Amino acid sequence: MLNKRNIWVFILMILVLANCAKVPVTGRSQLSIVKNSELIPMSFNQYDGVLEKSNLSKDQEQVAKIKKVGTRIQQAVEKYLSEQGQRNVLNGFEWEFNLIEEETVNAWSMPGGKVAFYTGILPICQDGIGIAVVMGHEVAHAIANHGRERMSQGLVANLGLATLSMATQSNQSLTNQILLQSVGAGTQLGILKFSRIHESEADRMGLIFMSIAGYDPTASPAFWERMARLPEGQKVPDWLSTHPSNSTRISDLKKSMPEALTYYKLK
Repeated sequence: MLNKRNIWVFILMILVLANCAKVPVTGRSQLSIVKNSELIPMSFNQYDGVLEKSNLSKDQEQVAKIKKVGTRIQQAVEKYLSEQGQRNVLNGFEWEFNLIEEETVNAWSMPGGKVAFYTGILPICQDGIGIAVVMGHEVAHAIANHGRERMSQGLVANLGLATLSMATQSNQSLTNQILLQSVGAGTQLGILKFSRIHESEADRMGLIFMSIAGYDPTASPAFWERMARLPEGQKVPDWLSTHPSNSTRISDLKKSMPEALTYYKLK
């Protein structure tokens, strides 16, 4: 006979299974308790907050390059999703690409299509194709709804509840904390820390997105080889702590290359 605890566990399992989504491109199932209509506005607020506290680059040539690459990949993603009948993935998106004057070797994205690059990563990118490697990866995080997945996992893990309204009623303070962490608030400069599963998935998706946009995907392993050669004393991206190692990443990218090249050859 089921006791009350088992009944609640059973109900939770049913609710979780009923709130799953598929990641575009990879088809991986992910937990999606929270609606993007709830998450995206919060992420936009956090993004604006970071920009207000940062020095935006005044190098118009570099700024234009970031925006050009970002827009090309944005258009490629929109085309791909439309052709796949998944245009709804972009509901609530408001694309934005900015360059922050900061020596940190970094770039990050927020749910809903807000992306930020730091000038410190540009020497490693070297050119527009290198920027496309990073841009594709960051756009992929947003398209794959990794932020929503993190928040959904956080609600279940910390509160054992499967809806945002239930969580709010149970523990509003903790729920707010999970929400903020999921869009990067409270972490350094709004940088999201994703799991290695998310990072590897964003690598594969980013490779395809840059290919559709007309950027040669074979440039991707070379970018990570340059990243691996960074001097020990140089500050590296916070997100590298959860990324696969450079050698693993390069190996995985090469395995995904035939798939990416099929898209690139269509250009």
